[in-house]
Amino acid sequence: MFTVAALYHFTAFDNPAALQGPLEALCVEKGITGTLLLAKEGINGTIAGDRNGIDAVIAHIKAMPGCADFEWKESTASEQPFARMKVRLKKEIVTMGQPDVDPRAVVGQYVSPQDWNELISSPDVAIIDTRNDYEVAIGTFEGAIDPKTKSFREFPQWWEENKDRFHNKRIAMFCTGGIRCEKSTNFLRQQGVEEVYHLKGGILKYLEEMPQENSLWNGECFVFDRRVSVGHGLAEGPYDLCHACRRPILAEDTKRPEFEEGVSCHHCAHETTEDDKTRFRERQKQIRLAKKRGEKHLGGL
Repeated sequence: MFTVAALYHFTAFDNPAALQGPLEALCVEKGITGTLLLAKEGINGTIAGDRNGIDAVIAHIKAMPGCADFEWKESTASEQPFARMKVRLKKEIVTMGQPDVDPRAVVGQYVSPQDWNELISSPDVAIIDTRNDYEVAIGTFEGAIDPKTKSFREFPQWWEENKDRFHNKRIAMFCTGGIRCEKSTNFLRQQGVEEVYHLKGGILKYLEEMPQENSLWNGECFVFDRRVSVGHGLAEGPYDLCHACRRPILAEDTKRPEFEEGVSCHHCAHETTEDDKTRFRERQKQIRLAKKRGEKHLGGL
């Protein structure tokens, strides 16, 4: 079994580029795979490897400026969930496109998984899922509002267009691991919303700690690795990934006429051109050839 660590931390990095090389070198040395993003506002990402390797990388991150008290969430995977290691420099560790948003200043009130059910069951609370539409499609909390955004950048506009719906409501927000809510709750506070709440640790922490018989979660939680989804207890779910559009699909979806491995599924068959599909077929051919040779092809993620 591989240990999977999902992490983020908002802190001021004066020179993220100086942190990139040593962090990536350690990950490669320890056989760690995944993606870590560095920006002036902090660090975000998910990594996987053996216990010793993960511990070494966590210790390294804790020694980085302002990261001594950062938190992370762990789960397991039966197979290596990432093909390679990437440490990238970004403008934002989660892209909202709002330069004035700063979670280090103020965020919503954190709510533990144990207290979340009571909060979202209150009639004066509106529950907002801040994830992308394809993530919401396979699982969300009972009664949650789906903004139907395709990227986090769309959330501020959605709020501006829908804010009147939430007059005199308390707002409870959630996302996969918590990072989007750090920014979205800060954004709402800046918009004058006083009572804003945030599921601490995100869906992953809730599924880890909340017994299924007491849960208000329906479906699966999309994760950005080869597991595709996890359920209660963070058990690996039934979904696979369409390698053309990166949306989750079930085994029965591969029987639909729109499905062609690596080329299209029912979600994307009508979204791509024939030229796109020709390129995807060539990529899929190279993936099959690499597999026959016992090699990994990066396009097969």
